[in-house]
Amino acid sequence: MPPHPDWRPTASFERLRLRADLLARIRSFFADRGVLEVDTPALSRATSTDPALESFCTVYNGPGAAGSRLYLHTSPEFPMKRLLAAGSGSIYQLCKVFRDGEFGARHNPEFTLLEWYRTGFDYLDLMDEVEQLLTTVLAGIAPPDSVHHWTYRQLFLEYAGIDPFTISSGELRDLLLTRYDISCEALSSDDLDSWLDLVMTHVIEPRMGAGLIFVRDYPASQAALARLRPGTPTLAARFEVYLNGIELANGFHELADAVEQRERFEKERARRRNDGLADVCVDERLLSALQSGLPDCAGVALGVDRLVMIASGAESLHEVIAFPLDKS
Repeated sequence: MPPHPDWRPTASFERLRLRADLLARIRSFFADRGVLEVDTPALSRATSTDPALESFCTVYNGPGAAGSRLYLHTSPEFPMKRLLAAGSGSIYQLCKVFRDGEFGARHNPEFTLLEWYRTGFDYLDLMDEVEQLLTTVLAGIAPPDSVHHWTYRQLFLEYAGIDPFTISSGELRDLLLTRYDISCEALSSDDLDSWLDLVMTHVIEPRMGAGLIFVRDYPASQAALARLRPGTPTLAARFEVYLNGIELANGFHELADAVEQRERFEKERARRRNDGLADVCVDERLLSALQSGLPDCAGVALGVDRLVMIASGAESLHEVIAFPLDKS
């Protein structure tokens, strides 16, 4: 049998060594701060209800729970919060996560995620630690040449000339078409958040430029698992991190209210059904953990493959992953 023509890795060994170095630096960073490394299952009985995420699903056929539907996790968030509620203290994890339907220059359905939670931190404290982590891990390799902080509203006003808290979905749709020649028939005409996401990815992100950029205080409708900050308008205690124009991390001051979290999950399930997506069950174990008492904490997830890509100057994740989807 002749050899397969593309059996070799797509990443150079120089970049694979860089990945190993960055992982070692990350572990050293958390060891110096006394943050515990943990390991949670990649397979679980429940998964994210987020309509923007699709999980890989399989069926277990062995003894004990034959016929059980299991999901490859899109994030280790739920079991890590169960550890927090059980008294773990601050924790972090480096693991493979899986998201169906995501493949391209900056996406692979299997990728490496760094996720950590700091007890006693709010989202502003955690933003400071993210900056410290990236400055430390990238020292001598590709350190950020500048650091900028924006609120979500300031960012949209600066780069798109719109106020995301006052514009309507119809006005935004018309503006995208007339000013930027951008349209999307797949989006619901009244789904403002989807139109705002389109502005972020097609108008704002290409203009961000180099440096480390923090964006905070998102609309309450984009809170996900973050707490809400009272005020007018109500804001989500959430931030995102961009490095050299590439989205790198997403963080929250974590919601600890089990009742409110269940309501959000059910709203997301309703959206999934309305959009024709597969329904998924709510993670009852997570809700029970929240009900028992999640400590005041903030958490963030950071894409390691994208970090390696930026640090190495690569143009695609395929250059820093040994065997991406099309070569796996």
